[in-house]
Amino acid sequence: MRSAECESDAFPWDAALTLGLGILHWSPDSFWRATPRELMAAWGGLNGGQKSSPALSGDLRRLMKAFPDG
Repeated sequence: MRSAECESDAFPWDAALTLGLGILHWSPDSFWRATPRELMAAWGGLNGGQKSSPALSGDLRRLMKAFPDG
């Protein structure tokens, strides 16, 4: 069984596959030949070179207010 620490340090395969195959429309061969640095460079090109930042607690409160459950 994995520890929570190991899972948080794991490579984000689902996100990488979504980016490479679903958004960039790379062939599986191109995706698997690309390095993580090349994948990140492609992501940077798509988002104008801006790095995404994690949501903060204030962001969560704002979203919960804007989109309440039920």
